[in-house]
Amino acid sequence: AKKCPDKTIAILERRENMGGTWDLFKYPGIRSDSDMASFGFRFKPWLSSKVLAKGGDIRDYVIETAREYGLKDKVQFGLKIIKSEWSSDDQHWKLTALHEASGEEKHFTCGFLSNCTGYYNFDEGYSPEFAGSDDFKGKIIHPQHWPEDLDYSGKKVVVIGSGATAVTLIPSMSDKTEHITMLQRSPTYIMPLPDNDTMAVIMNKFLPQNWVFKFARLRNTLFQRGLYLSAMRWPKVIRKLLLGAAKKRLGDGVDMRHFTPKYNPWEERLCAAPDGDLFECVKSGKASVVTDHIDRFTEKGILLKSGTELEADIIVTATGLNIQMMGGMDVAIDGKKTSIAEKMVYKSVLIEDFPNFAWIFGYTNVPWTLKSDIAGQYICRLFKHMDANNLKTVTPI
Repeated sequence: AKKCPDKTIAILERRENMGGTWDLFKYPGIRSDSDMASFGFRFKPWLSSKVLAKGGDIRDYVIETAREYGLKDKVQFGLKIIKSEWSSDDQHWKLTALHEASGEEKHFTCGFLSNCTGYYNFDEGYSPEFAGSDDFKGKIIHPQHWPEDLDYSGKKVVVIGSGATAVTLIPSMSDKTEHITMLQRSPTYIMPLPDNDTMAVIMNKFLPQNWVFKFARLRNTLFQRGLYLSAMRWPKVIRKLLLGAAKKRLGDGVDMRHFTPKYNPWEERLCAAPDGDLFECVKSGKASVVTDHIDRFTEKGILLKSGTELEADIIVTATGLNIQMMGGMDVAIDGKKTSIAEKMVYKSVLIEDFPNFAWIFGYTNVPWTLKSDIAGQYICRLFKHMDANNLKTVTPI
């Protein structure tokens, strides 16, 4: 909208609302696990002092940004892209889409196609098969499709998993449940972060908000990058710091075995806990952590390999997502079906042998949107180069 205002654009969205992840997920406490100064858009300052924002607030921020830049009216909702076909003769992409609400098939053409579908299947989360799951008398819930009417007040809840979703759910549910347990096969590094950016609050009293946002964005990006590089170079030092911070929050009454991973920091993603909320829940006794393997589900709960049975009224399977590239659509070039798995990627944006096609895929060790923004700038430079040289197609080979 800013760099190439002469271009026309249509946005095809499978969901009926804007917001993607932040519109789909409804589980208690849903929030970002990246700070909003660096997770937000470079061109749209996040002005709240909240470091890790609630899902609903992020959804509203996305919608507000789309409206501000005239993009919301360009979105066509409810369309699942079935396939995309490039024609060298016609020099364009032809898309076949299914309007899921009506069952109507629709067709679109475009000169340049940009795929921004993320990396997981929106239809269902990853749910391992647990022996005896049919025997369990309570409810089994996956966070990707959280029932709006689920009442967990006074219930015994077991959350299977130790990733960002589990780390978010435990503190959010603990005030209402009788008891909540995080059942993990292995511990994850959990880093306490301040829930509010105190420095930004102070600076906002003296400086323009845009300046404060740019400072916070630069500071947080450098911190995250520095932490990652330090973890790669001095893993023992960073491990000691992270475990020391957890120990300080948990106190002497909690077994650190449940918070001590066997791998080095950033060999898997770190989890963030605003103001160390998970540690506080475990320390207070509202929540507990069990490290074990599941033998089977029982009528009353979960039988572990150790022989212990965890009783539960509700089991939450925070076991992850199903990976899916390009929204599951088929891609064909001049009638020949093509798989992205067989191709190389150029500058993390363009795909080998794919004419006029961009693939937006973010970072995994700093906020996703930082790389999306860089990719967007690159695509705009590419458009200008094509126009300046009267080029109709570009294809990495």
